[in-house]
Amino acid sequence: MAKQDDPNAAVPVTRRMPKAPIEKIGGRKLKPATLMMGHGYDPELSEGALKPPIFLTSTFAFENAAAGKRFFEGITGKRPGGSDGLVYSRFNGPNQEILEDRLSVWDEAEDALVFSSGMSAITTVLLANVNQGDVVVHSGPLYAATETLINKILGRFGVTFLDFPAGASPSEVASLLEQAKAQAAANGGKVAIIYLESPANPTNALVDIEGVADARRQVFGTDNAPPIAIDNTFLGPLWQQPLKHGADIVIYSLTKYVGGHSDLVAGGVLGSKAHMDPIRAIRNTIGTICDPNTAWMLMRSLETLELRMTRAGENAEKVCAFLRDHPKVEGLGYLGFIDNKSQQDIYDRHCSGAGSTFSLFIKGGEAEAFRFLDTMKIAKLAVSLGGTETLASLPAAMTHISVPDERRAALGITDNLVRISIGVEDPDDLIADFDQALAAV
Repeated sequence: MAKQDDPNAAVPVTRRMPKAPIEKIGGRKLKPATLMMGHGYDPELSEGALKPPIFLTSTFAFENAAAGKRFFEGITGKRPGGSDGLVYSRFNGPNQEILEDRLSVWDEAEDALVFSSGMSAITTVLLANVNQGDVVVHSGPLYAATETLINKILGRFGVTFLDFPAGASPSEVASLLEQAKAQAAANGGKVAIIYLESPANPTNALVDIEGVADARRQVFGTDNAPPIAIDNTFLGPLWQQPLKHGADIVIYSLTKYVGGHSDLVAGGVLGSKAHMDPIRAIRNTIGTICDPNTAWMLMRSLETLELRMTRAGENAEKVCAFLRDHPKVEGLGYLGFIDNKSQQDIYDRHCSGAGSTFSLFIKGGEAEAFRFLDTMKIAKLAVSLGGTETLASLPAAMTHISVPDERRAALGITDNLVRISIGVEDPDDLIADFDQALAAV
């Protein structure tokens, strides 16, 4: 290979492809489901292997010292945009980079980063944006661990927060942002980030992303405005693409739909390079990157993402049609059957599908909900969602038990709210299971 100080030298051979990736045939832009089969990977660089190997190495050999210097300039942020090559597995690796390339396709994002868990992704995003004295503005409810992170952990370092309900109007959000701006100024900080979760966990309430973006513009203008980050786990990337509606940073628990088989834990963050660079720098420092084996498993899962999510969504629609009028069901938090005009408006503008995770309100309280959960045969009593199997849990007693009782009540997380994630089983079998479980209540 040519020496690196030769101006005509080739980039050192890594997984980075010497050829331009195939993204079009003729004038037709290839769809994400097609690109998942090979985007970001050249078999010629890995002995012709059809699928990327798992690169189990802690470090990577540089072609020469000049290359090592150039790569570290990217890693350390002396040059923006990340490294030109592979350095060390805490920073990057072939499996992680191919996965990041493919993840960015779905949301049409400029850049993507992968993490060891959804919470490590969320934590790294917040650490990259928040300083002492700053204010975080967020929607509610949030996943309980996210709320704990913002309230209790960042609170230890002088960070405060203000929150608004998921269905708040743009004017209500603007009013809260003005309050946050004043609070931040009094604390010697800034409004650091606007953090959303939509649909909210576990109520399925939608946030008006476009409305929040309008409110931000009204309060901050277009310069030095806080970024809008959103946890899109419940619907994305198939049923909602927040970057198209005003969000700057999209966050996923890749454990859920993207992984899709309940056999891994990982997180992802997508957005512009300008927003990803400081997040990448923090990830490089604290080591929250996804491991090579998990990245490889996620690449496998991306190949069937559209198939799995489509089937699960179709199943959920059939199951919810059965549950909707059942005498022992008090209500449904399912996006296919919205009975609120403003929520329907958000859904129509932001979403392309109702998803397969919903809240089921059993008539009664905790005892009735426990009876229902304990009687299910096909559905598994377990937390998480987005897998091939149907899962059911009771957030008030499980995932959100750490949230104070008064706040749970205010957020609508009641003792009879059962969170359901529908899988890819036969829908008639699932309906039979729900029917017999409800009969036992």
